[in-house]
Amino acid sequence: MRVILGIDPGSRLTGFGVVRAAGGKTSYLASGCIRLSPAESLAIRLQKIYEGVSSIIEEHAPTELAIEEVFMSKSAGSALKLGQARGAAIVAAAVRGLAVFEYSPSSIKQAVVGTGKAEKTQVQHMVCTLLGLPATPQADAADALAAALCHAHTAESMARLPLARATRRAGVRWRSIGRAKA
Repeated sequence: MRVILGIDPGSRLTGFGVVRAAGGKTSYLASGCIRLSPAESLAIRLQKIYEGVSSIIEEHAPTELAIEEVFMSKSAGSALKLGQARGAAIVAAAVRGLAVFEYSPSSIKQAVVGTGKAEKTQVQHMVCTLLGLPATPQADAADALAAALCHAHTAESMARLPLARATRRAGVRWRSIGRAKA
């Protein structure tokens, strides 16, 4: 059994989702958002992301973190802030010894919806369907759950393939940052 923490990083709203993967089945444990005030300095927001992710790790004891890679959407400044938010979450995981895995937004959407260009509402719908949720999670929480589901599926698939085939597998950007030393 593996417990996977998915993170959808953001400097104003960081989504999280926790799933359990065992025997090819994935079940929901928790999800939500770390809400940050744009009135606060970036340093304070990054501290709150670190503390929030740390608290989630303490509560749910995941062993792996799946996180969305940085992408360019609006501006270079937005991408830099997103990268810093990712960094705060990654450090929280690394300090606690979690293995960290990165996935592109399109790989996550492809794994959960079947197309890399899916809309947020499609991701929310499929996350509800795949995990049997009674209510639709907030968009950022759904994206985090999608990252966790993507990792659960990808790691399961990779475990069944010989390493040479796994590294050549088309359409999957799977990269481990590694496990922190205790």
